[in-house]
Amino acid sequence: MSFREPHHLPREGRDPADPAGLPRQRRGVTPQMHGRYPDYDVLEQARHWDEVTRRVVLDRVHNVPPIRFFGPDEALALEAFCDVVTHQDADPRIPVLNYVDEGLHEGRLDGYRYEGLPDDGETWRTVASGLDEEAGRLGLARFADGDWDRRKEIVRRFAHGNLELGIDCAHAWAVVTRMILSAFYAHPWAWNEIGFGGPAYPRGYSRFGSPHLGSETEEWEGEEAFAVDPVEDTVSRGLE
Repeated sequence: MSFREPHHLPREGRDPADPAGLPRQRRGVTPQMHGRYPDYDVLEQARHWDEVTRRVVLDRVHNVPPIRFFGPDEALALEAFCDVVTHQDADPRIPVLNYVDEGLHEGRLDGYRYEGLPDDGETWRTVASGLDEEAGRLGLARFADGDWDRRKEIVRRFAHGNLELGIDCAHAWAVVTRMILSAFYAHPWAWNEIGFGGPAYPRGYSRFGSPHLGSETEEWEGEEAFAVDPVEDTVSRGLE
């Protein structure tokens, strides 16, 4: 079995990591159908979860919540923004914004906020406006109208604190990316991508802490099929 190795030399304009350099997913679903665990599908373990956990996890796949908090224009900008942050430039995509929207609509927040920043919902709305305004400075009608490279450039400016928002840019970036990553990595497709075994209750990990068994990996865990270490790869290409 052979897989295409990623390029190791940085190139101007190149994304930090090319998902197409990873194996094509053969079981289950991952974003863009590439991943380090091509023959692993965490949903095959659903029968081992308790009923409540199983219902919650499966709902994330089969019952995507509608957009209720954001308006149509805000949702258009923010969906494109979430895709850039999570590098989802092709289907299938995890519908990150829908889960962010659900949390804001239901008031499920962290319980704190940065001094000088509005509540999280208003921060998100401000970011949506800021993205479209920055797109206008680049000659676009709105952020979602930009091609992938234009969107990345605007997001890069935001990440570096150079987006005109009228609020603290670095703190706004922290608020929105924290919620984006929480939504992304709560989804089973992301678990397939990283080889996460899903909820361990009530089965548990019988091999953990038992190196005398020869391996601490459970028989039901995913088997990695890509030799390049992502940390070493990032360092070698100067992308830290």
